[in-house]
Amino acid sequence: MSRSPEQLKTQILQLTREYSALVHQANQPGSKASAAHCPFIPGQTLVPYAGRVFTEDEVTAAVSSTLDFWLTLGPEGDAFESELGSFLGVKRCVLVNSGSSANLVALSALTSSKLGERQLRPGDEVITVAAGFPTTVAPILQNGCVPVFIDNDPSTLNGRVDQLQSAFLPGKTKAVMMAHTLGNPFDLAATTQFCRRHNLWLIEDNCDALGSRYDGHHTGTFGDLSTQSFYPPHHLTMGEGGAVNVVRDMKLKVLVESFRDWGRDCWCASGKDNTCHKRFGWQLGELPEGYDHKYIYSHLGYNLKPLDPQAAIGRQQLKKLPQFIQARVDNWNSLRTALADLEEFIQFQLPTHAAGWTPNGFTWDDSGHRADCSWFGFMMLVKHNAPFTRREFAQALDAAKIGCRMLFGGNLVRQPAFTTLKRQQPSAFRVIGDLPGADRIMNEALFVGTYPGLTPEMLAYMAETIRTFVLKH
Repeated sequence: MSRSPEQLKTQILQLTREYSALVHQANQPGSKASAAHCPFIPGQTLVPYAGRVFTEDEVTAAVSSTLDFWLTLGPEGDAFESELGSFLGVKRCVLVNSGSSANLVALSALTSSKLGERQLRPGDEVITVAAGFPTTVAPILQNGCVPVFIDNDPSTLNGRVDQLQSAFLPGKTKAVMMAHTLGNPFDLAATTQFCRRHNLWLIEDNCDALGSRYDGHHTGTFGDLSTQSFYPPHHLTMGEGGAVNVVRDMKLKVLVESFRDWGRDCWCASGKDNTCHKRFGWQLGELPEGYDHKYIYSHLGYNLKPLDPQAAIGRQQLKKLPQFIQARVDNWNSLRTALADLEEFIQFQLPTHAAGWTPNGFTWDDSGHRADCSWFGFMMLVKHNAPFTRREFAQALDAAKIGCRMLFGGNLVRQPAFTTLKRQQPSAFRVIGDLPGADRIMNEALFVGTYPGLTPEMLAYMAETIRTFVLKH
C-alpha cells in the first residue's frame, strides 16, 4: 500500500526520535543523563568544560527541516529570530553564522554612510577591554578603526569602567564594544551613562551571557546592538551560529542585514521579490535608473547567513533555555559552596557590584545595582601566595580529565597578532595604563565548566579533585 509524503515524514521523524533517544543519552541535560545510567568513571570519563546538551527534539527538528529542503535561511530562521527577540525583549534579532560574525556585522553596520555624522570612519576609536576573546576586538581593526584597551578587574573579569573617561578622546572616540565576561554583566549603569553623555554607540558582546540580567533586565538589551553565539559551548547551540540583536532602532536592522547579505541595498527576504514595491524604480550611485534593486549594493558586505535546519535546532534549544540557565546557576553555586574553604589560595569570580560571597549568597556594594549571572564557566585565579602555579593547577585538572580553559586570549595586547601589529603600525591601537588586571588574568586565571550537561557525580568529582590538589600543597 502506498503511503503519502506526510505519512512517510511522520514515520521518519518517529524513527529519528527513537534513534536519538538511544544514541545520544550522554548529551541529555545533566540530571537526565545521570538517570539514563550513562556511566561516569572518575579519572577516566572526560568532564568537558562545555558541550552540546540536547534531546531528541533538536535531532527531529533538524531532520524535519532537512526533509523540507529549504536549506537556506527561511521559515525556521524567521521564527527563531522572532522567538529570540521576544525572549530578550529587543526589537529584532538577525541570525548569522557565528558569534564572531555577529561581532563583525554589528561593528560593520555602524560604518554605514547612511548614519550620517555618527558613521564610524577609518581612524575613529572604539573603547574595548584588554583580556577576552579576540573577535570582540578584531572587527574594530578590520573596519579600519582604532581599539582603545582599558584594563580588566580581576574580581569580575570585566572592563574597569573607571577608565572609560581616561580612554575618551573628543572627536575621536565613537563607540564602546565590550563583552559580559563568562556571563557576568559588566557595569551597565556606568557604561550606558558614559555613552549617553558622549553620544557614543554601545555594542554589548553578549555571546557568553545569554540569560544574564542587570537590574532585572536581560543583558544584550542596554546597548544599540548586541551579539550572541550559538557555538556548542554556549547557552544554546545551533552547531555554528550567532545573532545580532537590534535593541531599539530599526534603521540599524536594515544595515545589519545589508552587511550580512553581501552589502545589498534591497531588504527582501530570501525567495521574495519587490518588498519595497519599487524594485525597478530606484536610481542609486551611478547606476541607470530602474536598475534591479536586488542587485544594488550600498555597502561592502559579506555572506554570513546560517542554514534553516540550524535555526530549527535553535528553536528547540530556546524552549529549554530557562532550565539551561538555572542549571548553570546551580552548578556554579555547587562548586562555589564545595570550594569555600580554599580562599587562601584561590580567588573566585564575583558578579559585578557584589562585595563578597557567603554560603547564603552574595553581599552587595551600595550602588543599588545588581548583576544576575547566567554563568558560562567557573573562574578561579591562583593567588600570588599560592604554593602552586596556574600551570601546575591546569596540568592537574587535565591529568584528571577535567576540562579547563584560560580566559580565552588572556591579555590580547600580548598576543602575537597584536605585538606584530604594534611593531609594524604603532598607532593601530591605544592602551590605557599598564593593564595589570589583564596581565593577572592572563597569568593566574582558569575556569572549569558549569554547562547543563554536568551531572551531580561530575560536579562532586570536580570539587573533590580541586580540593585535593590545593590542600596537598
